[in-house]
Amino acid sequence: MAKRIDVSGLSAYYGSFRAIEDISMTIEPRTVTAFIGPSGCGKSTFLRTLNRMHEVTSGGRVEGKVMLDDENLYGAGIDPVAVRREVGMVFQRPNPFPTMSVFENVAAGLKLAGSYKKSELSDIVEKSLKGANLWNEVKDRLNKPGSGLSGGQQQRLCIARAIAVEPKVLLMDEPCSALDPISTLAIEDLIGELKERFTIVIVTHNMQQAARVSDRTAFFNLAAVGQPGKLIEIDDTERIFSNPSVQATEDYISGRFG
Repeated sequence: MAKRIDVSGLSAYYGSFRAIEDISMTIEPRTVTAFIGPSGCGKSTFLRTLNRMHEVTSGGRVEGKVMLDDENLYGAGIDPVAVRREVGMVFQRPNPFPTMSVFENVAAGLKLAGSYKKSELSDIVEKSLKGANLWNEVKDRLNKPGSGLSGGQQQRLCIARAIAVEPKVLLMDEPCSALDPISTLAIEDLIGELKERFTIVIVTHNMQQAARVSDRTAFFNLAAVGQPGKLIEIDDTERIFSNPSVQATEDYISGRFG
């Protein structure tokens, strides 16, 4: 199977503190990979290394290699902004641009990426909103502020904004943690549809969500507070939840700690 992402020997730091240590994994195209593990074990930090968002943090730096197809994202001369167009991100809390309309929110990344005719923009915005299962709810209010939508609609708007530039990978950092159960279900259904087009990586604290939406699951843990987080194991989701290779994984999934 082809690899979309191939990570080898990756460690990430905040200043002198090593947050995660020596992580290696591969992620296949058009799959959903879930990262699980207790708070503070480095799941979100690792996620942000996959599109060079980690180095935006004060003191943030990375050692190791992240290959996207055949390109080292941390190679010399690689533009981090270009990386983030290839590897989009949806954050924990919906963050539509507050002064922009629904239409402008979806078109924002496109306008940064290049010049488009208005008709082209309209077509892509409609396609992206349909792709995020939001078009029917907002087609009559495209010129109204995106911040006026409900929380679940705002998160789907952010997903529409992320997929409008046709990234290869979509990262999601606990995308449902601020949402009600109905909105959460809508996002989970959407993830199942989006993996037909995109490679998706999701951080979640919800074990049931990981089991429902992902093809593969990676369990992260840390030996003690102040120690770096590590990848304990990664495998097919069904195996992780039914017969993990490492006792700590079983202990976490069964609720013995975390």
